Amino acid sequence: MLTERQREIVKATVPLLETGGEALTTHFYKTMLAEYPEVRPLFNQAHQQSGAQPRALAHSVLMYARNIDRLEGLGNLPAQIIAKHVALQVQAEHYPIVGACLLRAIREVLGAEIATDEVIAAWGAAYQQLADILIAAERSVYEQTAAAEGGWRGARDFKLVRKEAESSEITSFYLEPVDGGAVIAHQPGQYIGLRVVIDGVEQRRNYSLSAASNGCSLRISVKREQGGKVSSYLHDQVQVGDVLQLFAPSGHFTLQEGSKPLVLISGGVGITPTLPMLQAALPTGRAITFIHCARDRGVHAFREKIDALAAANAQLTRHYCYDQMQPGDAAAESNVQGHLSAEQLGQWLPASRDADVYFLGPRGFMRSVKQSLKELGVPDAQVHYEFFGPAEALA
Repeated sequence: MLTERQREIVKATVPLLETGGEALTTHFYKTMLAEYPEVRPLFNQAHQQSGAQPRALAHSVLMYARNIDRLEGLGNLPAQIIAKHVALQVQAEHYPIVGACLLRAIREVLGAEIATDEVIAAWGAAYQQLADILIAAERSVYEQTAAAEGGWRGARDFKLVRKEAESSEITSFYLEPVDGGAVIAHQPGQYIGLRVVIDGVEQRRNYSLSAASNGCSLRISVKREQGGKVSSYLHDQVQVGDVLQLFAPSGHFTLQEGSKPLVLISGGVGITPTLPMLQAALPTGRAITFIHCARDRGVHAFREKIDALAAANAQLTRHYCYDQMQPGDAAAESNVQGHLSAEQLGQWLPASRDADVYFLGPRGFMRSVKQSLKELGVPDAQVHYEFFGPAEALA
């Protein structure tokens, strides 16, 4: 239990975290991943190398320190963390490892003069408080998922029954359980965890589910990332008939019921979770605006499917934004060239702005869209977004 004195000590470290949090978390990851190989599969090494994972953790630690007196101020952050942990199968026994390495990093980066025994004790208590909350929440999710029809806990074997190229970069993988049993219903926008062993090294990744729940199979659509170890393995080596190990669907970024106009905005492979959202929303009759941005038509996945849905459903309007236009990509088809500006977005949004908006894509794209939506007057409470990798601030 945190004492009042310990709370004050944690809050007093906020200025240090604001200026040096990323250095601290970078040292933390370097130590933990070097000394505890059992946790390495839980972390994408590409995110380590790019600095995305240390930045994300620094942001989370800072938010926690700022809100140590009122955890409700963390907003959706705990739910996002819990969903990511569940999708990767983080377990209670992993938390002491993280805690020990975090306290060690605080001591080694800040120095003994600042990171006194009292400061370390305060942060130890603060970390344990957060760990207890997350462990309990994750245990509840694991139990509920395992008890649900078609649910499971841990890894489950799925066979690849179909592999289909959706664009020059994105391929869909259709997966059915080897045991022939039912598959738990997932919510539009959720993702699965995937475990593979490549060259003797275990890797875990999250991939959005790109098709609506049907009770018997799952579909993921994966972009080949430059230098991506797992995406390249899936594209080049995994073939129909092969077996992959999946963790049950998870995710906080899900379509909520409503009657307001719905706007789905995506960039690149961010289109994948918007597809089941679109499928779920169409039968409700609500007005839907579907906006997708890509480098060019060649990398634009699912265009023909979206065009067909728009032709068959009067309430669906679609718009595409390409960095480079190609023959046939005329503005008359509601396509524009260049980045999605606030002015262009304003022309495509419902006139009332009283809409539910969901968006995701690369970080820079999301930052721009978030700012544009604010400028255009869309209520903050009706704006929803998700990150592909570690959760980072969009400021």
